[in-house]
Amino acid sequence: MTITILGTGCASCKALFANAQAAVAQLGLDAVVNKEEDIVKIMEYNVMALPAMVVDGKVVAKGRVLNVDQIKELLT
Repeated sequence: MTITILGTGCASCKALFANAQAAVAQLGLDAVVNKEEDIVKIMEYNVMALPAMVVDGKVVAKGRVLNVDQIKELLT
């Protein structure tokens, strides 16, 4: 599983990245959590609200910081 956090490096983007890492660790998943800050690559996902979370190429959340429990629910 690949999880990508889309964002330009703001505090919200960093918080979502940290929460995603924590959720993966708590669930014991074999997943890679990446951060994408290149605006051109972010635009390829057709996302207009940041931060956003992409799981295996599919946008699952945008425009808000999910907490650890919300991310765990999405991943299971």
